[in-house]
Amino acid sequence: MSDGTPAGRFFDAAIGLLQRVRDEEAGSISAAGTLLADTVAAGGRLFAFGAGHSSLAAQDIVYRAGGLALMNLLTVPGVVGVDVMPATLGSALERVDGLATAVLDSSPLRSGDALVIISLSGRNALPVEMAAEARALGVKVIGVTSLAYARETTSRHASGTYLKDHCDVVLDSKIAVGDAELTLDTVPAPFAPASTVVTAALLQAVMATAAATLVDRGIEPPLLRSGNVDGGHEWNGRIFDEYADRIFYRR
Repeated sequence: MSDGTPAGRFFDAAIGLLQRVRDEEAGSISAAGTLLADTVAAGGRLFAFGAGHSSLAAQDIVYRAGGLALMNLLTVPGVVGVDVMPATLGSALERVDGLATAVLDSSPLRSGDALVIISLSGRNALPVEMAAEARALGVKVIGVTSLAYARETTSRHASGTYLKDHCDVVLDSKIAVGDAELTLDTVPAPFAPASTVVTAALLQAVMATAAATLVDRGIEPPLLRSGNVDGGHEWNGRIFDEYADRIFYRR
């Protein structure tokens, strides 16, 4: 247990959430990892998308040492990350109807691919529309979200649905509405968000499951190695050459 300091209390909260998703989401993690392994084995491509801070977890599994080389970032200009100026524009774009369809129409996504969509609230038009339209294209969708938002907030999509309603597999991050783990009597607002820690861990667990599932089927998982270890660049070069038609971040 912590010493009662804000730092210690945050670690306790984050560890508690990680233990919950480990235990309560084990079946969904297995299903998501199997879905990705099925896609790789069948010759499909892998994509990940997140808007705003949800993009951090998406970027964490793309072009990552120890990760699957076939995971590509699906980008939406002005939405992936907080580098757009003003930063509030990204939040506004998440609520624009039709944007996801336009993005998918110009993306390489096709039937047989898999798309991971990360949205903490799962209530905005962009992730809801992206999931629905991707599935209509024959793409398998894994949603990473907090189901608490669907219980305690209203959808911002015209259909009244949430990301969770348009997925083949849903991973619940268990994050409370508002994404702030700590309060103090002297601080007027809750603080210390844990969604990035938990979501990134969830997705790495899925990626580990996918790699192990491929091995169990006698398939070498297309994993990347660190470029900072001897032989890493040569290893990655072989992977890039072998899977060039399924890797889009090098073009």
